Amino acid sequence: MPNRITACGCSVPKGTKCVHEQASAKQRQASNDAERGTPAQRGYDADWSKIRFRFLHHHPTCCVCGAKATHVDHIKSIREAPELRLVESNLRAMCLPCHSRRTAKDQSQAWGKPKAA
Repeated sequence: MPNRITACGCSVPKGTKCVHEQASAKQRQASNDAERGTPAQRGYDADWSKIRFRFLHHHPTCCVCGAKATHVDHIKSIREAPELRLVESNLRAMCLPCHSRRTAKDQSQAWGKPKAA
């Protein structure tokens, strides 16, 4: 496989990053994590853990595809409706792939990108 030349001028195999790109990616991730806050700061605390466990026990399958549910999704996000954070009628059980698709769609809409299909 031929090498590629990075923006900083390094020559690396395709599909890999040079040390400069790796450092830059780590800095971006650290900055994003600092802005985002901890899970507890975002509303995912001990109370959330309890209701999540109970909800998955009573709703063991994904509401989209019927697979085993491993995630609990907020229909209205915590940011949008913090008062509904622990209200069961605002929750739905999902498998990881369906929850990931839903999250990506919601985030693309929040950032003004075109809606995902």
